[in-house]
Amino acid sequence: MKKVERINTMMRYINNRAHFTISDIMAEFKVSRSTAIRDVNEIESMGMPLVSEVGRSGGYFVMNNSFLPAIRFTTNEVKALFIAFMATRNQQLPYLNSRQSLAEKLLGLIPENQQDELVILNQLLLFEGTNPHNPDLLDLADFPHPMLEKLIQTLLIDRYLLLSIKEQGKERSLPIYLLHLYREKSSWYLEGLDLATKIKQSLPVDNIENVALYEPPKRMSAKKIQEVTRVAEVNLIIELGIKAILQFKKYSPHGLSLSYLDPFQRKALLKTFVAINDPDTLEELANWLLFLGEDLTIRRMPSPLLALLKHRKIPKIEE
Repeated sequence: MKKVERINTMMRYINNRAHFTISDIMAEFKVSRSTAIRDVNEIESMGMPLVSEVGRSGGYFVMNNSFLPAIRFTTNEVKALFIAFMATRNQQLPYLNSRQSLAEKLLGLIPENQQDELVILNQLLLFEGTNPHNPDLLDLADFPHPMLEKLIQTLLIDRYLLLSIKEQGKERSLPIYLLHLYREKSSWYLEGLDLATKIKQSLPVDNIENVALYEPPKRMSAKKIQEVTRVAEVNLIIELGIKAILQFKKYSPHGLSLSYLDPFQRKALLKTFVAINDPDTLEELANWLLFLGEDLTIRRMPSPLLALLKHRKIPKIEE
């Protein structure tokens, strides 16, 4: 590791720890004691407010309310950031409302004579969703749903939320404990525990009209949330044979995974939760089960999903 790279990495290492010693630096970065002391002194001279402690168990710690000084990027690191930024075209990600400002700052990290390389990369590398006739990074307008950022800002304060949901032209309030936000098939979804019914829900962010903090009559501990969620998670159990496993590997919805029942991976068990209040999700799941083929056995299935499959050729069911 080159010295500049080592110093930058060491600064992040130090800033993420309440306390460290020279021995910690030596072990982490595989350097001698003299090199470790020299590097720490150089970091201190760059402005990082370190306080040393004397004694056998002495060491260093960073003063409270202090921040890392500016970190310099290498040319290849800027290219990596730029390419990662390009790959998010039309992805509707939060906090990307000003792509032009972000792109200009990335370009400004390297000298002008090296900016031409980024322009060439922008013209040559086409990612999914890129318009090949107009691949200009600065002209993209792939804003996410306006509720997404508001949702994220609110959940960073607390996961207990009160949602205003619009479904089939009707609005309803939903008190929920948020578990995850995830993106699937170019759309964002919220996954959370319905605090009224203790049932896990999966909702499109597009259906959320408003979000606010919610104070429940009684808060559940993190352990209790896990226990309730674990119970609510499983209402569909499927045993897959080898043909169905191969189909599963070709395509499976977000968050699904298999538990193999034999060392040769010829049989597997799928346990998951199905949100029965979303007709579109149920229809997609019904089509996916047909896609898996007949080499599977359904051990448990929610009745709304079973109703969708009753007029089709479905695998055998064992209740």
